[in-house]
Amino acid sequence: MVVVLALFAGLLIGLGLSLVWPTRLHAPAASPRIVVPRGDLAADEKATIDLFREASPSVVYITSLARAVDWARLSVMEMPQGTGSGFVWDERGYVVTNFHVIQQAESAEVRLADHSAWPARLVGYEADKDLAVLKIDAPRERLKPLLVGSSKDLQVGQKVFAIGNPFGLDQTLTTGVISALGRQIAAVTGRQIRGVIQTDAAINPGNSGGPLLDSAGRLIGVNTAIYNAGSGASVGIGFAVPVDTVNEIVPQLITHGRVVRPQLGIEMADEVLARRLGLQGVLVLDVVEGGGAAAAGLRGTGRDRFGRLRLGDLIVAVDGQPVRDANELKDRLEGKREGETVTLRLFRGDQQADVKVRLSVLG
Repeated sequence: MVVVLALFAGLLIGLGLSLVWPTRLHAPAASPRIVVPRGDLAADEKATIDLFREASPSVVYITSLARAVDWARLSVMEMPQGTGSGFVWDERGYVVTNFHVIQQAESAEVRLADHSAWPARLVGYEADKDLAVLKIDAPRERLKPLLVGSSKDLQVGQKVFAIGNPFGLDQTLTTGVISALGRQIAAVTGRQIRGVIQTDAAINPGNSGGPLLDSAGRLIGVNTAIYNAGSGASVGIGFAVPVDTVNEIVPQLITHGRVVRPQLGIEMADEVLARRLGLQGVLVLDVVEGGGAAAAGLRGTGRDRFGRLRLGDLIVAVDGQPVRDANELKDRLEGKREGETVTLRLFRGDQQADVKVRLSVLG
């Protein structure tokens, strides 16, 4: 019988006719199903809801803007270029995000959780750590800074929560755990960001610059990157710049517009030149007057009285740790303070020497 009905239906369709299903003329009355009470929410559900309710007002939606010329109207317009996330740092209107969120922007707009939009100006950035600070002139009562935690005592397996704007969907919460600690990822400059937090909380395009929180609702990292498996979407491996790094850099960006680091007081030769000369290390191109390197007698590259190229000192180690290029030299000096002394191992021609240099802040 079923086969006959199927053949009949096929014949009707072939003839361009429709099949009308028979209906009952007197169907019994139907009512909605009875709703079963669920009881109280689980304790961890309540905690997550409370965390989101408390932290989400601190998270912002950032639109980077670029200028475009409208030739028909002979005017310049600001066009959206990309979106990302950020969070309120303090009640003065400072907002933290990733450098790569605003890297190509000519201006930016920050939308708060109450959907009010504010033009933002760039205060400063540290590209090597993929961090930037914006400033908006919103009233204090609209600004709710996040609680700040610590990243030095985090543990693998600890619960974490990410809030951001993936794919332009604002105020999105994802949850997970800390999958690993002490990772390294490359910043847009090529420098390595160390001590990075790895998490399986879903982080997608648009989450960049948003906060990673612990179960107490404290900031423990800034969501920065996902593992790229070719799809461009989350595969369960996301990375966040640790809050201890953020808490060190952001105050400097607010105060100085840049990170103030003690320096040797040298100008480094281009790495391409060093490789072309067959050198491994950092070639000193010039010595800054008044810096520690000048006081220690380091020599820059120049020409002798016959016009022949005279190579400057070649730095190959700092405090016994090898230095192969400019990035490694910067890594060796990271965390040092003004007034500290480091020992440089260098080659001057065929002669090797250890020289002590006092670090100072220049400019």
